Amino acid sequence: MNYYFHPAAEAELLESVGYYESKVSGLGGALIEEFEALAKLIGMSPKGWRIELEPDIRRAPLHRFPLSIIYRQKADGFQVLAVAHDRRRPQYWLGRA
Repeated sequence: MNYYFHPAAEAELLESVGYYESKVSGLGGALIEEFEALAKLIGMSPKGWRIELEPDIRRAPLHRFPLSIIYRQKADGFQVLAVAHDRRRPQYWLGRA
């Protein structure tokens, strides 16, 4: 199943990659790998994660990083609405829904 980004969500992912890469060389790449692995799992089972906002917005947490993929299923895949930090600015992404 394909996925595509809300423009702000793609910027968030790239910002996070840059941040982690600046802390430890290779950590940004690890974030990309984990994101892609989780996106693949979401694509295989988009209803497998808890609903964050009714009726159809879900949150899938990454394991190694304090980030979650906020997404909604679409007919042609799913849309990543945010790559949100788990403990900062809760639900700031609501305007993207």
